[in-house]
Amino acid sequence: MEPRSDPCPIRGFLRGGENLPPEFLEAANVGFAILDEELRYVAINKTLAAMNGIPAEAHFDRTVHDILGEAAGKLEPTLRRVFSTGQALSCELVAKLPARSEVGRWTVNAFPIPNAEGRIQQVGAVVVELTEPGTLQETPAKSREEAQRLEALLEFGESPVSILEEQELLGAISDLIRKTTPYDFVTLALYDESLRRLRVHVLGSPLAQELVGRDAEMAVAEAACGPSFLHGEIEAYSRADMASASAPFFRRLLEAGVQSVCFLPLVTSKGTLGTLNLGSKQDNAFVDQEINFLKHLAAQVAIALDNVETHRLTVELTKKVKEERLYLQDGSRSPDNFEEIIGESPALKRVLSQVQTVARSDATVLILGETGTGKELVARAIHRLSARADESFIKLNCAAIPTGLLESELFGHEKGAFTGAISQKIGRLELADKGTLFLDEVGEIPLELQPKLLRVLQDQEFERLGGTRTIKIDIRLIAATNRDLAKRVASQEFRSDLYYRLHVFPLRMPTLRERSRDIPLLVRYFVQKFSSRMNKRIETISTEAMRALEGWQWPGNVRELENFIERSVILSEGSSLTVPLAELSATEGTKRGATLEDLEREHILHVLRETGGVIAGVHGAAARLGMKRTTLQSRIQRLGITRAEYEN
Repeated sequence: MEPRSDPCPIRGFLRGGENLPPEFLEAANVGFAILDEELRYVAINKTLAAMNGIPAEAHFDRTVHDILGEAAGKLEPTLRRVFSTGQALSCELVAKLPARSEVGRWTVNAFPIPNAEGRIQQVGAVVVELTEPGTLQETPAKSREEAQRLEALLEFGESPVSILEEQELLGAISDLIRKTTPYDFVTLALYDESLRRLRVHVLGSPLAQELVGRDAEMAVAEAACGPSFLHGEIEAYSRADMASASAPFFRRLLEAGVQSVCFLPLVTSKGTLGTLNLGSKQDNAFVDQEINFLKHLAAQVAIALDNVETHRLTVELTKKVKEERLYLQDGSRSPDNFEEIIGESPALKRVLSQVQTVARSDATVLILGETGTGKELVARAIHRLSARADESFIKLNCAAIPTGLLESELFGHEKGAFTGAISQKIGRLELADKGTLFLDEVGEIPLELQPKLLRVLQDQEFERLGGTRTIKIDIRLIAATNRDLAKRVASQEFRSDLYYRLHVFPLRMPTLRERSRDIPLLVRYFVQKFSSRMNKRIETISTEAMRALEGWQWPGNVRELENFIERSVILSEGSSLTVPLAELSATEGTKRGATLEDLEREHILHVLRETGGVIAGVHGAAARLGMKRTTLQSRIQRLGITRAEYEN
């Protein structure tokens, strides 16, 4: 080990040792050292080095025997017993040291120093010389008392490592004060930020218990220790000072026989935590030398309290993070690994159970539900679980293709079948041969085209547009709609025979309102999806935000939630999801206290979303609202409806 020039090397070897007061480690009449398991010096103060007659730097990496010679034989058994028993031990040493010409007499108080795992790897020694050089007369008992005080303070310096609860620490502080400062009145006043008051704890003092009571609270301005807390300065009062002070508590102290008090602020790098309050029945008990010791005792107490508070905040933060953390993993998926179908609600589980049942057959499936409920995902799940999983899954959105082109898109066409048909086109039916055809928004198929689709379902054959050759196919049809087909049949907007052919196995998708317990899982899934895409690392979402998301009705269902979370991820800069709650609040406020104009606007938006933004035509928004196209356009402009609001 390299020699250390630090005049107080102990600071580098004790956990928390950097906070021990150098005034005590360098006390003129108290020596201190730390020894390892081979009894080699790893720390020593100048006082003990002077007692040994050798410079402090010369002790490092040398054993007690190297330094003390034959005198070490009287000391080593005590030190080794401390290692073996883990108990503090004391002994007296009368000897002539190699570097000194006269016989000396010392008292040695040795105590164990455990590591973080509790194993005793070092021993500390507090040494007090009991003779003046050249004599064998004892020094005053005050030297022994100072050594015991220092030892108690050093032992307490280790305690914050293992004491992490406030009540346990208050007991340790009470024990420390009993060993070092046997005063008649002892309390600890800690500031409670939530109450903006001082909480007063009695520390093993019957007199304080009688005067203060148990766990009292008081305003800072009314407390006798208030000035010390506010200014961060030690305040000491003699009997005369107490008699002239204005705080009523001083009068109560005097009546109880307390002649002097001292308030010590507990100052840390984070601010003042409170005050340590001591009282004595002796007048002028707090002289400068005593206050110097108490100042460092208060510093140790402040450090210990700060450690406990830091631990408490860490535990609370950890708990909060666990509650709010987005566990973005496969566990958020629904049972049986239905890809991208997220949720565990009973309503969703019922649908997935039906999916597993029908997937094994080739029956036509009609998926019903509001827009944005995940009808296409269910259709894909049926295909993946079916015997056709290795074949094609072909999708056609019947509402997204103009009526004139829908037939060609579905059945295909021959070259020259109509103007612009410059080559043969294979339709979706043919592409889906041996696989699955998914017709989304099947309710939007024109009446004139419905008989041709019915023939495909019944006979599994068709002709291309402009062709004469019958084409045989083998497909499984899955259809979906957000329209009420039964009502459309009643109003003769949809053929009843096609409806019954599609309605072989209906599946109704639950709205997000019916499966609100799935919202947290969906949020986590979408956060993972979009944050990964945007190279962001988002790990948490506030409880307030999640509650707001769970409480919203989501008229656009999962699709609306997905778009909202994507917008939130874009807005997020740190590791926590930034949720624009004002959007939900504003919409919710409109919903609760809506005017007639507000309701009209919401209704038009709803219809525009259902029609995919299509205004004109038989199935456009204007027709569904029972108004002219130009009237609807004028109304949209007047209400300030933008395309972005209904084309999500």
